[in-house]
Amino acid sequence: MARVLPLLEPAHLDRDFDYLVPPEMDALAQPGVRVRVRFSGRLIDGYLLERLERSDHTGKLVRLERVVSGERVLTPEILKLVTAVAGRYAGTRADVLRLAIPPRHAKVETEGAEPAAPKRRRGRASSETTAPEPDSLTVVELDETEPSVSPLESATALGAADEVSAAPAEDADPVVADADSAGSSQDSSLADVRASMTPSIMADTGMVAAPAESAALGEADAASELGQSADSGAVESGSRAAAVPVVVAEEFPGWDRYAHGRSFLTALGSGRGPRAAWQALPGEEWARRLAELAATAVRSGRSAVLMVPDQRDLNRVLAECTALLGDSAVGLAAGLGPSARYRRWLAALRGTARVVVGTRSAVFTPVQDLGLIAIWDDGDDTFAEPRSPYPHAREVAMLRAHETGAAFVAGGFARTAEVQAIVESGWAHDLLADRAELRRAMPRITAPGDSDAALERDPIAKAIRIPAVAFMEARKALAAGGPVLVQVPRRGYIPALSCAKCRTPARCRHCNGPLALPDNGSARAGGRVGHSGGGVGEAHSPACRWCGITEAAFRCGTCGSRALRAVVIGAARTAEELGRAFPGVPVRGSGGSAILDTVPAGPQVVVSTIGAEPPVPGGYSVAMLLDGWALLGRADLRAAEDALRRWMSAAALVRPDGRVIVMADQGIPTVQALLRWDPVWHARIELDGRTEVSFPPAVRLAAIDGTTASIAELLAEAKLPGEVEVLGPVPLPPGARKPFSSGDSPAEVERMILRVDRSHGAGLSRALAAAQAVRSTHKSDDPLRVQIDPIDIG
Repeated sequence: MARVLPLLEPAHLDRDFDYLVPPEMDALAQPGVRVRVRFSGRLIDGYLLERLERSDHTGKLVRLERVVSGERVLTPEILKLVTAVAGRYAGTRADVLRLAIPPRHAKVETEGAEPAAPKRRRGRASSETTAPEPDSLTVVELDETEPSVSPLESATALGAADEVSAAPAEDADPVVADADSAGSSQDSSLADVRASMTPSIMADTGMVAAPAESAALGEADAASELGQSADSGAVESGSRAAAVPVVVAEEFPGWDRYAHGRSFLTALGSGRGPRAAWQALPGEEWARRLAELAATAVRSGRSAVLMVPDQRDLNRVLAECTALLGDSAVGLAAGLGPSARYRRWLAALRGTARVVVGTRSAVFTPVQDLGLIAIWDDGDDTFAEPRSPYPHAREVAMLRAHETGAAFVAGGFARTAEVQAIVESGWAHDLLADRAELRRAMPRITAPGDSDAALERDPIAKAIRIPAVAFMEARKALAAGGPVLVQVPRRGYIPALSCAKCRTPARCRHCNGPLALPDNGSARAGGRVGHSGGGVGEAHSPACRWCGITEAAFRCGTCGSRALRAVVIGAARTAEELGRAFPGVPVRGSGGSAILDTVPAGPQVVVSTIGAEPPVPGGYSVAMLLDGWALLGRADLRAAEDALRRWMSAAALVRPDGRVIVMADQGIPTVQALLRWDPVWHARIELDGRTEVSFPPAVRLAAIDGTTASIAELLAEAKLPGEVEVLGPVPLPPGARKPFSSGDSPAEVERMILRVDRSHGAGLSRALAAAQAVRSTHKSDDPLRVQIDPIDIG
């Protein structure tokens, strides 16, 4: 017999079912393989979890239809992780498995030495890969560029991480057994998963397992401090326990710039699992440093998973890993074709690839004997999965590191409040450079009018977009042959307009969308800005950013004025203006669909949107960070944190003797953190501020989006802990996607927020999971979405 997890969408069917194994399938039907089973008259994809001698179900069992492949793609470690993630985010294991395991490519499997499906089944399996049966539930391909949404986004697991439900047996007719009989049997495989989980995760206390140690660690005991596991429940594998210490600290001197860098490498090379929050120095070759960590883990006999926000960063890190480790490093990204992606994923599964570099989905890669999992720039919103159950790659990485005892590194130029929270809890430790080393590496960073003397020289420095000191520094740099970087928060020409008289935002008469002035084509990526007089006079009429209709005769609905003014200037208009200010100097653009990977050295002006700044050999001479108010003034919980992260990423591209000018008020704490290059201090005050007003990561939040009826139905079924605070309902935040609905999309979608202390977070997830399971039996068509700790709160 076999215990199978069918990939079913309804939340109340997130359970295991027992099937008979025909004699001819006995050899291939091993735990972890893909199978096809008959469920309520349909052929369903699933995974075989374990083999059984007997079943607790007393009725007649149905036979397995077939074993799709002998490849054991669901490893015990990934099964534990999937179960923990489903419990953490109130989702179903089926939804998490669709994120964790890519679709099968039969031809790729037969290329390797691992056993594949029987020859008489191979043609059928291949045909199902390209053209699945209409009544089957197939695993959708992971596509991070165009994310899809599960048909039932509200699907949740009845069995959370510490409440794994029993596996009902399949009846002969085959109808699902009733809930009472299902709950009486015990699933030994998933019970082992629950038993292996440490109390700190099950209690959901932020994974606090040990009190924080003193920040002033001596170099003599730093290795043991960074190398020890945060709790005694982390079990090391036999290969890791027997790992021979590898001395690599001297080979990678770049880590000597950090106070405990050498100790961290020593602990990692000795087979231990140190956990650290790494703040990279300005101008640091961070891709090289990550590759060195991966090489250290590989030389100790283990594997590594490195996660980065986008394809450009992936290419940089993979190139460094390949230079150190050769073909044992592979990259996983959505841009790969199905066969290439599955081939590399199989290489990690089979152990031929020891280092995996990828985006958010790489956190589930089943590498053999995981020794290191690292994430770079965890504050980037691309790490938040847009598909159910909406996990965040950082949280999944911490769960996996905690379960396996692997090393964990959260690196970046800035620091999020979530990473600061795990540092203050003692689960991870700081990996910082001292201030003397920082001062040697950082450029000079100033804000306009930051002193009385500066204000006396330029009294309007704070009032204009680009003050005189910025133009002066840019001219000096260009005259000396150095490049200049200009960071602009918004792309386009003039992306936002308002009435010139009363300052009311300009809106479309047809759909009430925002009006913008489109690009007139004079400033293009990588091109030169001429002096033909193109500009405002030749610009098009304002057009709606929602419906695209041109508003040729605008009239303000408040005061009746026809005059318009720019609220914010886009990158295209900025490039046009700088082209006039610096005649004869190349002006390049980077942003949108035309992001530059790198630019050559030499005098030039690079106008980039946030996150698209290209590196230049030797670094920039000057960087101007424009429109700081646009980043800091966003109505978002993480606005200040994100602004500092964007600014530091751009400032890190400037050479140590260069100059960074940020156009923002120097009295704001975020600007002060940039001027002093102190992201840890900023993360600490962010965390303290959120704790005071009960915002994440100090508390656990659940955002429930849907119609009034669907939200009320869910809350009526939910047995919430008494400590839960209910906030709302409020309108869905601007820009947020509406939840999926099988019927017509409703006009009004509301959001209800549930807030509870982190110590009761697991109880909240269990209650919401159970309520969604009950609701799924009602077969309601009203849209509903449940997100735990969403990055967008509103």
